[in-house]
Amino acid sequence: KSFLNHTAYLSCYFPNSQKTDIKDLRVFWQKGADEVVHEVYYGQEKHDNLSPKYINRTKMDMDKWTLQLLHAEIVDEGQYMCIIQHRDKGSPKVIHKSECLLHIIANYSQPEIAWLHTGELKPNEYLNLSCSSSGGYPEPKQMIWLISHEDTTDRLMRHMDVSQDAVTKLYNVTSRLNITVPTKTLINISCLLHLGEQLGSLVSVPVGI
Repeated sequence: KSFLNHTAYLSCYFPNSQKTDIKDLRVFWQKGADEVVHEVYYGQEKHDNLSPKYINRTKMDMDKWTLQLLHAEIVDEGQYMCIIQHRDKGSPKVIHKSECLLHIIANYSQPEIAWLHTGELKPNEYLNLSCSSSGGYPEPKQMIWLISHEDTTDRLMRHMDVSQDAVTKLYNVTSRLNITVPTKTLINISCLLHLGEQLGSLVSVPVGI
């Protein structure tokens, strides 16, 4: 995983148990079937075959066999393969292959509740609220409304509208809630954006009614 616009680290997991000299190895990284991301040709970095979008964006740490991909973008997501060939009696022979899958993460803004209501609130009237969060990646799982009164909290699922920016590929999400204004007790309403198991959740500042 890598954060958007940060450096992604792609590991090759090559043990080099033979302690082979880098000058006898050709190391190249590719994405998919035809995009060459980085190439080290018998000890020298070679740029002739690189796909244009990776030029000046990669660095290889030969001690750790790790490729650094600078300014990671959402289009960089995907499967990468590291292939190592040994110069064996003149004809190169593949001695190692490994793959890694890159996921890009962009932080969503803290969810924010807005009142879709003008004028004075009266008991038993309907109150419309919306909750929005923007600029994140990947697409979130769900948005849940939390209604707390006294000792209980109700979790309400409502439809989540999701839009994706055509250029940045970042997502914006909004959900709406329509509830009755309480007559006696104070209620606190907040909304929770669930981003998936590994990324956790974001919660809004609660609104008291």
